[in-house]
Amino acid sequence: MWDYSDTVKEHFFNPRNAGAVADSNAIGEVGSLSCGDALRLTLKVDPENETILDAGFQTFGCGSAIASSSALTEIIKGMTLDQALKVSNQDIADYLDGLPPEKMHCSVMGREALQSAVANYRGEVWSDDHEEGAMICKCFAVDEVLIEETIRANHLSSVEEVSNYTKAGGGCSACHEGIETILARVLKEQGRDFQPAASPAKAPERQRVAVGMPLMPKRAQTASPAEQPSTDAAAVATSATAPPASSASVAPPPGSAALAAASPAAATANQAEPSAKSRPKLSNLARIRRIEQTIESIRPNLQRDHGDIELIDVDGKNIFVKMVGACSGCQLAAVTLEGIQERICEDLGELVRVLPEQAMAVAQRA
Repeated sequence: MWDYSDTVKEHFFNPRNAGAVADSNAIGEVGSLSCGDALRLTLKVDPENETILDAGFQTFGCGSAIASSSALTEIIKGMTLDQALKVSNQDIADYLDGLPPEKMHCSVMGREALQSAVANYRGEVWSDDHEEGAMICKCFAVDEVLIEETIRANHLSSVEEVSNYTKAGGGCSACHEGIETILARVLKEQGRDFQPAASPAKAPERQRVAVGMPLMPKRAQTASPAEQPSTDAAAVATSATAPPASSASVAPPPGSAALAAASPAAATANQAEPSAKSRPKLSNLARIRRIEQTIESIRPNLQRDHGDIELIDVDGKNIFVKMVGACSGCQLAAVTLEGIQERICEDLGELVRVLPEQAMAVAQRA
């Protein structure tokens, strides 16, 4: 478990300015629900002097993402837009008395959301997408420009540091060579030598923290002894009572607050893969029925917290679902989707992705 400062914990348990500003005139959005990290920043700007009168955030992600978003809104309130644009991701981390190196990408996401919101207010076009061919990390859609800017701004010198700040290279590691090329070029311009690591940097664990979200029961907790798989593919999970967030956009039901840290769904699926080889291949109809059965076994846990889930479509490895009730507006819905994905991967014996219905259009264009 990473060592979080008391300030990070305070902004996680009691986030400031959570939710959208009702009369906002600037909106910035970055990230993607499909990979679990997304931030929507709304600002109320005084048109006479471009002073930020109010700021609010809505985020899907880990505890550090929530704390970073909360800190950002506190920092920029009262600033002019030009002053706010000078706020760096390091300023956000310093405000929180530091972030674990593996979580610095959360502060970078906050900086980008601010840039997007300012551009939106001024009628400019801001995009984190660059020319085709400049994409370095396909796992997390991180391009060459963002990597280079982050290296320069934070004086990074290794692939591991780049992964911590941008998530690039934290997935399949196929982009490590591309990251090293960028590092070598930037460090040479700065008069520094790039020393490649003896072995590829270890991908940072994508641990997530949930407040007011039910933990998904593992197959072993709901299946009868005859149905339980021979290989234990359950992800490591811990829970403890946590104080409810006073300014959460969707208040959790009494007694439902929980603090959870779960291993990535992909890792769970990889653990389950050996036993999957011995399973007969399911027909399309049987596969869909198995998915429906898994969702049905999970549904009671969501309903206890006044939420629900509906299966929308199955397109190859992509399973699209609709979050209903309290789940549809929860800031940490991505955590629930990750738990559901773990269960479905385990029950199907194959790697799949569980995505919100909003991601259907993006997946179809890809």
